[in-house]
Amino acid sequence: MFKNILLVYPEFPSTTYWSFTYALDFLGKKAAMPPLGLITIAPMFPEGYNIRFIDMNVQELSDDDIRWADGVFTSTMIIQQKSLNEVILRSNALNKPVIAGGPYPTTSSDKIKGVSHFILGEAENTLGQFIRDFERGIAKPVYFNPDKPELWSTPIPRFDLLDMEKYGSMAIQSSRGCPFQCEFCDIWGMYGNKPRLKGPKKFIAELDRLLELGWKGSLFVVDDNFIGNKSAVKTLLLPEIIKWQKKHKYPFGLYTEASVNLADDEELMALMQDAGFDMVFVGIETPAEESLQESNKRQNVKKNLLESVRRIQSYGMEVTAGFIVGFDNDPIDIFQRQIDFIQEAGIPLAMVGMLSALRGTNLYDRLQKEGRLTADSGGNNTHSFEPNFVPRMDRKTLREGYKHILNTIYDPILRNYFQRCITSIDNIKGKARFSRRIGIKEIIALLRFIVIQFFEEYSKEYLKFLAKVLVKYPAKFPEAIRLAIMGHHLRTITQEALKVDRLHSYISEKESFFSEQFDYIARHLNHINVQGGANASRQTTERLKDLFNHRNDALTYVGKRIKNIHKDFRAEVNQRYDDLGKKLNALFEHTSIILGG
Repeated sequence: MFKNILLVYPEFPSTTYWSFTYALDFLGKKAAMPPLGLITIAPMFPEGYNIRFIDMNVQELSDDDIRWADGVFTSTMIIQQKSLNEVILRSNALNKPVIAGGPYPTTSSDKIKGVSHFILGEAENTLGQFIRDFERGIAKPVYFNPDKPELWSTPIPRFDLLDMEKYGSMAIQSSRGCPFQCEFCDIWGMYGNKPRLKGPKKFIAELDRLLELGWKGSLFVVDDNFIGNKSAVKTLLLPEIIKWQKKHKYPFGLYTEASVNLADDEELMALMQDAGFDMVFVGIETPAEESLQESNKRQNVKKNLLESVRRIQSYGMEVTAGFIVGFDNDPIDIFQRQIDFIQEAGIPLAMVGMLSALRGTNLYDRLQKEGRLTADSGGNNTHSFEPNFVPRMDRKTLREGYKHILNTIYDPILRNYFQRCITSIDNIKGKARFSRRIGIKEIIALLRFIVIQFFEEYSKEYLKFLAKVLVKYPAKFPEAIRLAIMGHHLRTITQEALKVDRLHSYISEKESFFSEQFDYIARHLNHINVQGGANASRQTTERLKDLFNHRNDALTYVGKRIKNIHKDFRAEVNQRYDDLGKKLNALFEHTSIILGG
């Protein structure tokens, strides 16, 4: 029997850009947004099936939940692989089959152990067949259909399964696919180059459902590229959204992802503004045209990207953006050029990452052919200081340059961040269609945030920023608070990641130092055994005493520095600290045995 279905969304690491953990804490939220994929497949199960949903980012997965299930269904991205493995191990221990899908299994099923069945690609084409086969006892290990389903067949997601109060935003989708073929991107390979739209009727029905369930606030349109089919979006979808928002007095503030050629279409931007879009994430990637050409980012080539950003801002939309360093053709001054662009454009939330070769991309295939891949990507968009391939630029130069960008745009006192916030607010024109609602919960969160920030290193810059906004743009004060809270998250993950990296470098230096010292001692002891000499032996003993003191000092230093790192960031460096202690103890014990002999 196959009736009890447990949908599990593994945990998203709190220490990443997109988690916004350290911003959500102030708002009493647990996760930025819900897993749209899992609640989209929930209504695809036949009538009579019992569905239980667990988002591990907002609630715990218990063994009782797993015991209840006839099948544990998961959907994951690469960044969730550690949590996915834990779910698999726990399910295996309780003899429950795991059925895995989503972007990570679709590209990397060969790496994942303990899964009974994989449902790869888009579930509309495969889930029904899997269920029928499972009920008949003939389910296959892997289900995959390369055809791209039309989204008119996709049911309204089970938003009712969500504890909406736990999320900072809701999510909805109007299309899949992207018309472009950027070398580093896996989206167009997974979902196709021909954008497929749900259609306005179905999209509006989902807005109705969210409103019916009581949601009001931010709503992320999670399309791969919202304007992938400009004509259909302009003539069919946006006019219906505008009518709906006006009818319901704009309950949703919409934001989405789009290519930067949005800036070329004044009519489209005006429609988006009228529909209540107040933010858009665009892939700028780099101001270096040679790197854009290399990565096949043709939609950004031969454009004044700075002007494009300002044009979008002028239509009432805050621009957030992605940037990348590490392209083969990056010039040596790329790091400062990235900083200058981000500051001048006024992009507060800048996602700057080191180039990573993802499975399923043309970049991965090219680097594999060139013999330059060194590891699989961990899926983290930012704050990973090692590329997973051999870069053309000197590795140390790339590492240090990337860290310099992060430490500048999210500096300890957030001066540069708040400057960008002011520039962004200056550039955003027109009255916002959606007004951020301020209730008692929001007021409590605001007061709590303000009080806490007085004790932060950046409190002076923070207060100057709030004062400027109150004087110049009092109506935008709620947005200023939102930006300040986001800045707290981005500063936290940046400065803590840099602390960890500095400590890793220190530990590596000490490992090299002690290895060299003990290699020298081993050669020296070998010489003593051959030549004899009590004096030399005493000198070695004295040297060991000095090294032992040095060892104690080094371990004490690392231990103290770990205490200054946020607890969420300590796991890896704690492990290295333990390994260093064990390694040094082993070296001393081995040498003492030789001396004793």
